[in-house]
Amino acid sequence: MTIIKTMMPVFALAFSTYSFAQITGAEKDSIYIQQIEDHKEPDKVLHAEPLYIDLIRDLGARKGEKEWNIGLGLTDNLRFDSYEALVEYEWAPIDRLGLEVELPFTFYSPVNGTEKDSTPSNRLNSLKIAAQWSCLVHEPMATSIALGYINEFELSDFRQFGKPLIQGNIYNPFLVVAKRWGNNWHSLIYTGPMIAQHFDTNKFHTTYDANTSFHYMISGTRNFIGVEFNKTIDNGNFDMTMRPQMRVGIADNLLIGIVAGIPVSRENERLSSFVRLIWEPGHQK
Repeated sequence: MTIIKTMMPVFALAFSTYSFAQITGAEKDSIYIQQIEDHKEPDKVLHAEPLYIDLIRDLGARKGEKEWNIGLGLTDNLRFDSYEALVEYEWAPIDRLGLEVELPFTFYSPVNGTEKDSTPSNRLNSLKIAAQWSCLVHEPMATSIALGYINEFELSDFRQFGKPLIQGNIYNPFLVVAKRWGNNWHSLIYTGPMIAQHFDTNKFHTTYDANTSFHYMISGTRNFIGVEFNKTIDNGNFDMTMRPQMRVGIADNLLIGIVAGIPVSRENERLSSFVRLIWEPGHQK
């Protein structure tokens, strides 16, 4: 009897460990989704956010959320390589509203004997400010819709910096529609016009972007694999770049995203790559 009493806690521990190990992927997803969506108010739907054309803030943002992003990219062009770098900060001052400030840089390096003077000048492209309002968060249908606006003050390149300082402005209203299918599959549409105004001529040029993305989120995590299709219509010309990607959590509040770019119908652009480091200060699991 003494041996049985002694072994009972061991049996109980072994059984509980075995039961925990038998939790299915679907159960892990349900637990994780519930932690994200239901542990705070207001309602929020877990969506996979694309890594290249990223959102201003999570759809259904909650007050106090914030995030730093550092991005580095390389594009192989025919006559030169271009290197992207960006620093951005996004936060939610109130529920459902996301704000963002971004500084995107581009640096150029000639290839294939191209003269350095014939390549574009290095530049801080713009000062970008943006807002995004989640106008619909429907948890039973796992669907979110947001309206947003990005304003870019285009800056002169480093060769002519300050002459003038601001060369133009880009007006970019956009719409986001996202849906989760079941627990793991995610789809998102991000679309809107980009209206560029050049101050020296006061002329306007409009292009239209339609970006779609599909992701599979690994059970019980924020890690995912997926692909973006970045499509642009410019004066009747259609360009598209496929961007397969993955996101991996390094720590609870630190993620890294890796993106490859494969142009489908671009004449002067070849393969590209992009890495995004995402830090969420104050994020708790």
